[in-house]
Amino acid sequence: MAAIAKSGEAGDQPVKSSTLQQPSTIPNAAPSTVYSIYSPRAKWILVAIVAVSGLFSPLPANIYFPAIPKLAVVFDRSIEDLNLTVTVYLAMQGISPMLWGPLSDRYGRRPSYLLCLLILVGSTIGLALCPVSQFWLLLLLRALQAGGCASTIALGAGVVGDIASVDQRGGFFGFFNLGPMLAPCIGPAIGGVLSEHLGWRSIFWFLAIFSAACFVLILLFLPETLRALVGNGSRQPSQRLLQPLIPILGKAKISNVSAEAYQKDVTKKQASANPFRLLTYADILLTLAYTGIVYAVNYTITSTISSAFSAIYPFLSETDLGLCYLPTGVGMILGSTITGKILDYDYAKMKKRLDSQQQQSGSDMPNDEDNPDIPLEHTRLRTAPALLIIFVGCIIAWGWCIQSKTHIAGPLALQVAIGYTSISILNSTMTLMIDVVRSQSSGVIACTNLVRCSLAALLVSLIDKSTQSLEYGWTYTLLGGICTLLLGPIYTEIKLGPKWRKKRSNSKGLSP
Repeated sequence: MAAIAKSGEAGDQPVKSSTLQQPSTIPNAAPSTVYSIYSPRAKWILVAIVAVSGLFSPLPANIYFPAIPKLAVVFDRSIEDLNLTVTVYLAMQGISPMLWGPLSDRYGRRPSYLLCLLILVGSTIGLALCPVSQFWLLLLLRALQAGGCASTIALGAGVVGDIASVDQRGGFFGFFNLGPMLAPCIGPAIGGVLSEHLGWRSIFWFLAIFSAACFVLILLFLPETLRALVGNGSRQPSQRLLQPLIPILGKAKISNVSAEAYQKDVTKKQASANPFRLLTYADILLTLAYTGIVYAVNYTITSTISSAFSAIYPFLSETDLGLCYLPTGVGMILGSTITGKILDYDYAKMKKRLDSQQQQSGSDMPNDEDNPDIPLEHTRLRTAPALLIIFVGCIIAWGWCIQSKTHIAGPLALQVAIGYTSISILNSTMTLMIDVVRSQSSGVIACTNLVRCSLAALLVSLIDKSTQSLEYGWTYTLLGGICTLLLGPIYTEIKLGPKWRKKRSNSKGLSP
């Protein structure tokens, strides 16, 4: 952590460009201020807190998988009936952030977090105590559970966008995404052990205790970060609920936000509270399609590992099957760490080049995301085509390994590469979307969650029939072919994205 913080400190030093040190020459522009008053170490602590909370969006869904056969027996229902609880969860997981995201963009991250986690704790305790004669109650509580926990990713992304300037955002998003993306890998391992040794109710008691601990963590230490309420962190909120009970996070520099800047942020939040509006932006729609399809294809592999491996490698126990998800987690850890550094490096390199050109031409335009001429799309998506090609090759190879019944080392090794490329793609696209619509950071991640959960639910519902008719090899060859077609939208986004941003920024009532 110390090494990470040290590297983060460099990003907080003033940029040595004369064009950025001078007051803005644009009429009525607010004076420039430090983006966030929190020290580099405090920022990493904040991101770590929201990364832990981000575990609770996918964790209740994935930790639940190993318990389904036992639940079918104790509730005296078919596996198909129990799969309804998964469908209900995915549906609520996609829809609920569309409510919580804009609420947090308007009223604050901290109250939204506390309310969501309170709902999660209550519904999970209800699931742990659910009578086996009341299957309808199981469905209702699973929907309520998803409604409470699914929004932690959108809320966490909002916090990252609040405290991280554009030159640091890639690294912070890489670290934040470890929580949400690791849960599908460690969840089945934990659920398999708990279900096998302590019974299915222990899964929900574990989630209740873990989520309650996270609730206490946020209640004690997480400050309000919404820029419309606290600016860069220097504005003290009047409501007690917006203040941490133990304010221990360090501040690097105090810099008051001007009334003009504060009012500008408030106007943006109030003018763009509806996240569905983001689906009308061509660049956001392309990025959502790319992110959602890659996530959905990756999720089909996650959802079929247990059933495929149990049939091909019958010597694996229930706990062993859960451990087979861990290679994907290893790839995700590597992908988050490396890709975050690459994104920050690419932005710094682009910034240095533009500063040099600016000094030569004598231009005084700001080199940040407020300037639609900055090539954010190329900077963030530069590595995306190569990552996509590797991802496609690995999922096709994984399908043929399963169909050919190769040694278990083959698919496990491929899962490392699949985990690396999938989270690297997600980090790139999420960082870009926050860059281009930072005034609605939680809303855009809510849209991401809606699209990817909807596509994942669709593909998961079809994957069993596809593998039965086409077998694994041709199924994942087909899915790989579909993913290859995404190269077109990505290159379109890189080429036309700046034009769309510029047109949007010049349109009345729309923020960049």
